[in-house]
Amino acid sequence: MDKLFLSPSEVSQELMRIGSKKAEAEWLELLLFGILAGIYIGFGAQTALSVSSGGMLDPGLTKILSGSVFSLGLMLVLIPGAELFTGNILMSIGTLTGRYNVLKLLRNWLIVYTGNFIGSVLLAWLVNQTGLMGYGPESLTPAGMTAVSVAGSKMALGWIASMTSGILCNILVCLAVILCISSLTISGKILGIYFPIMAFVASGYEHSIANMYFLPAGLMAEGCFLYKFPLIWRNLIPVTIGNVIGGLILVVFHPKMFKKMLHQK
Repeated sequence: MDKLFLSPSEVSQELMRIGSKKAEAEWLELLLFGILAGIYIGFGAQTALSVSSGGMLDPGLTKILSGSVFSLGLMLVLIPGAELFTGNILMSIGTLTGRYNVLKLLRNWLIVYTGNFIGSVLLAWLVNQTGLMGYGPESLTPAGMTAVSVAGSKMALGWIASMTSGILCNILVCLAVILCISSLTISGKILGIYFPIMAFVASGYEHSIANMYFLPAGLMAEGCFLYKFPLIWRNLIPVTIGNVIGGLILVVFHPKMFKKMLHQK
């Protein structure tokens, strides 16, 4: 019988191999794949907005359905291939075990984060141009009203709430990445991605790259993107810090994975 998944120690080795490749990648490659990832996550986010705008379903079921369709974004990132900042927090494994230095790690994060932002805002602008969100604040569609509401609620979160929600979110996102890598079949990868991502969306946690879509999309639908653009960083900065902490927690406190790596250093 063909092997269907990797062992924890094999996953550790694969994460370090992937991390080393990412650390040495050209900046333009990272930027372009970062833009793609921002677009992919934006597709999932926009689909979640559309599902949430129905208004006829039980709120709990709506959250589950929104999380289910949002998982498309990470499936597109991990299976066809792209560069996502929140998943790349797992590259810290390679730095902790001496495969590459912290400067290469931070270089990757900065370039990919920038690409994710460009891709997310680009997709938000394209969707806004279709009229699917409405044609200005006076003629919003249900999806447009949902986008405005979501953006407003996210920007109203306090610093601690945003950061802790970001921590919980990226623990689940990084687990989805690990489950995807551990599976050797497409169906296994899809299921490995689906459940953690559905859980974080249904729980209401904060994902910095998803918010790079949700916030501009809501502000564009409201017609005040340029005016309120600085306000999005009140959410993105603490959520990003939380996402980094969440990924690092998973790396440092995952016993089977990290202890094995220390022995191999």
